[in-house]
Amino acid sequence: MIFSSSTFLLVFLPLTVICYFLVLGRACKNILLLLASLVFYAWGEPVYLFLMIVSIIVNWGFGVAIGSTHGPARKALLALDVTANLGILGFFKYEGFLAANVNALLGHALIPDLQLPLPIGISFYTLQALSYVVDVYRDEVPPQRNPLYLGMYIAMFPQLVAGPIVRYSTIQDQILHRHESLRDFAAGARLFCVGLAKKVLLANTVAILATNMLAEGGPAIGAIGAWAGLAAYTFQIFFDFSGYSDMAIGLGKMFGFKYLRNFNYPYISRSVTEFWRRWHISLSSFFRDYVYIPLGGNRVTPPRWVFNLAVVWLLTGFWHGAAWNYILWGLYYLALLLLEKLLIGQWLRRLPAPIQWAYTALAFMGGWLLFWIEDLSAMGQYLLALVGAFGATGSSTFWELGAWSFIPVLLMCALASTPIVPWLRARVVAWTIGRPLAKGTFMSDDLPNTRLLSTDSLCDYEGYASDGELSDAPRRRKVAYGVVLLASDIALVAMLLLSIASVASGSFNPFIYFRF
Repeated sequence: MIFSSSTFLLVFLPLTVICYFLVLGRACKNILLLLASLVFYAWGEPVYLFLMIVSIIVNWGFGVAIGSTHGPARKALLALDVTANLGILGFFKYEGFLAANVNALLGHALIPDLQLPLPIGISFYTLQALSYVVDVYRDEVPPQRNPLYLGMYIAMFPQLVAGPIVRYSTIQDQILHRHESLRDFAAGARLFCVGLAKKVLLANTVAILATNMLAEGGPAIGAIGAWAGLAAYTFQIFFDFSGYSDMAIGLGKMFGFKYLRNFNYPYISRSVTEFWRRWHISLSSFFRDYVYIPLGGNRVTPPRWVFNLAVVWLLTGFWHGAAWNYILWGLYYLALLLLEKLLIGQWLRRLPAPIQWAYTALAFMGGWLLFWIEDLSAMGQYLLALVGAFGATGSSTFWELGAWSFIPVLLMCALASTPIVPWLRARVVAWTIGRPLAKGTFMSDDLPNTRLLSTDSLCDYEGYASDGELSDAPRRRKVAYGVVLLASDIALVAMLLLSIASVASGSFNPFIYFRF
């Protein structure tokens, strides 16, 4: 089951919400969420439900054992848990890749390719389980003695399929001590509507253009088609992925959980380094805290530091998929980050902001090309088309390409990739209460520091102006404030209805997380 499906939107979610708020007692609510999450997962892949239950039991057992053990045995238990988790992940995700490459290298079928279907979400819930056990080992969190509560954390349906990767330390107190409120429920519902609209109305629409251009191939579409397709995929992956994250965070908020922000307007970045502070923050922070820093981080000799970065980016690329293009994607970003940190970083910061942004945009679009096309020969043809080797339109005419019909939605995507909407909202609030809106204030309130990652400002209108500030404002300004907030909610309801209508009509609705 996925969020952008009729079954989830019209049956599963309403029933889960109703049952959750009818059930009394924190323990009963937690167990209900666990059962709902297992049903959610089993709906699409019942055969792999046992795998998730095994993961829950194994990591619960190791967490309790590590928390009760002292001395060298703790490290041995941690090693066993890490081996078990990575072994399961590696077997199901990489067995076919290993078999294909080893057999091709040796010239005969030494390793059988079992052609195992990948359990959806296994990469996400495996990393969550690993982070919990490692944090127990580090004495950063106490072991969860109740296996049902740990199961709820690992299997929680909002972040199960596509993240974000939620640390146990983030929600450990919320398991038993969270407080649901109408305000948080409304804020979560608003954010869910935003995420659903990103996925269904924007990502799914531009996905049609991206799919068509890729299917035609570089020689047929030329430079215009190639750039249009790449731009479409660039927006597709952002709005698809960030849309799912927004829906997950919103759903968590509806049930009283406060997950951390996972995307922070990455396409406004002015360097590749900044881009990776804003894109898929939960994954970046996981590899930073559980791989990069334990290896020594940057407090080592320069060669060792380069090695540490290389390990992180090889793992990052390989985590995304069992194919060579993902490894190349990881090495591509390794090279760019080393280039910025060692050679061009200071020079880049002195350039005008538009040039910094243009450089970064070309960099992440080049990365998405590697990420997008698994066939390396097709990727070469597409790259040639981008640089004009097949002319402006290839073997097609401009009208045959059809890219022109997507210009309005591409412009909408470009606008939605910037913080213009929250900026306008903040401007209205500042005008209402008669205070200036400094750029620094807006950036800290609405685009929070990536080390804090609070989601309190996302679609939580009541937090923009205090009751005291509003009471002192002129009546006409208070009326304007209320009108703007009401119009915002009406717009969100309209987006929700349009999204549901699109899903119900069977419109193009690709699921791009099958490899995770």
